[in-house]
Amino acid sequence: MVGTVTPDYPFPSVGAVLQGRLGNKKAAAFDVSAACAGSMYALTVADRFVSSGAVKNALVLGADALTRITDWTDRNTCILFGDGAGAMVLKPTDDPRRGILTIRLHADGSHVGILLQPGGGSKDPISEKVVRERSHFVKMKGGEVFKVAVRALEETCREVLDEEKLAPGDVTYVIAHQANKRILDATLTRLGIPASKCWMNLEKYGNTSAASVPMTLDEANRAGWFKPGDVILMMAIGGGMAWGASIVRW
Repeated sequence: MVGTVTPDYPFPSVGAVLQGRLGNKKAAAFDVSAACAGSMYALTVADRFVSSGAVKNALVLGADALTRITDWTDRNTCILFGDGAGAMVLKPTDDPRRGILTIRLHADGSHVGILLQPGGGSKDPISEKVVRERSHFVKMKGGEVFKVAVRALEETCREVLDEEKLAPGDVTYVIAHQANKRILDATLTRLGIPASKCWMNLEKYGNTSAASVPMTLDEANRAGWFKPGDVILMMAIGGGMAWGASIVRW
């Protein structure tokens, strides 16, 4: 399952292309489109497949090349985005105290207009007009995105914490989509979680969209952050608007 909004082709899916490259003809393969929250959405789908026993193992990816759809004349967006890819493998566990404990996803389509790629799809196919108007690039109303993002992420993080009967102070580490430092700082402040608990790599890669969560999780793990029993709060939000949060016990 690949979370992406910058696939190689309109179809087939990146998942199908990757499955072919891996040579695993037994595996189902598809993409999930939830913008920057794509890997969280894909992770949720994979978790349901694995926990139900429908599959034994799932490969979940977030991969985006946002520089391909960035307008380099638009200073509101061109300084923000980067390209990246990250992967996670899910398998069953016999220990009910560990693994993905709770995930919650949300969306609000009334906010479509504040972050989108308006041209180049079936609604407004690529044409001389689309190219002239540069509508095949990402368009964003940053102030409005900030307000929606901070409110939505705080509410969803509290939702998953409450579900597990945890308080923000019980969180060992935060793995967050690296959208914008102001968004992350504001969300953490509202939750009362120190910024030192949140792994940051925004300054190195920029906003890598769906790739951000798995990349950040991998970096923190390789740096030796996690030990068994740690409570990890994960969160992401993207165009749609679509967002989600989860509690993972390492």
